[in-house]
Amino acid sequence: MGERNPAPPASEARGPGRSPETSTTPRLPLDRIAAALRRERTRAGLSLSELAKRAGIAKSTLSQLEAANGKPGLETLWALSVALDVPPSVLLDPPRTAVHVIRAGQGPTVPSEVASYSAALLSASPPGARRDLYFLQVEPGSPRDSDAHSPGTTEHLIVATGRVLAGPTEDPVELAPGDYLSYPGDAPHTCRALEPGTTCVLVMQHT
Repeated sequence: MGERNPAPPASEARGPGRSPETSTTPRLPLDRIAAALRRERTRAGLSLSELAKRAGIAKSTLSQLEAANGKPGLETLWALSVALDVPPSVLLDPPRTAVHVIRAGQGPTVPSEVASYSAALLSASPPGARRDLYFLQVEPGSPRDSDAHSPGTTEHLIVATGRVLAGPTEDPVELAPGDYLSYPGDAPHTCRALEPGTTCVLVMQHT
């Protein structure tokens, strides 16, 4: 047998200026995706072959995903969620704490398989929840201090422009454009702009 050509150095294989350590794209939570697929497939009473057929993907692809291998794209995960009759977030949603921060570019991101497009899950709506959406325009000055809302309220804040100090009154978090924060709305909380022209999207979730 002839001698195989040696593999190119990792730096060359990745291309100039790119490495796993410096990539700004967060890794997919493959273990959680695999566990969720197995759990939901079992719940639905489907075999690997039947779920793959319903989702329009190869059985080998599904088998790899359930083994936490491969790189599922947005279309594949969407097709699987439709076949399983669950929201796509069920396959991605990480465990959450009372106060949860996702810095810009750090959320679990799924790229499209056919377009220059990606989606990062920030928060999945729990069963029975109602969510109201607000656009905030905030200027420096006195903070907007809020008393506790009704029990079970959670607020989600995404900064569009400027900088803001927001969250629990006793321990607010400084946020920049693209950052996401969730915190209990049924406890005292605050919001204060740190730059002129600060804008945010606020989602109030009620259960």
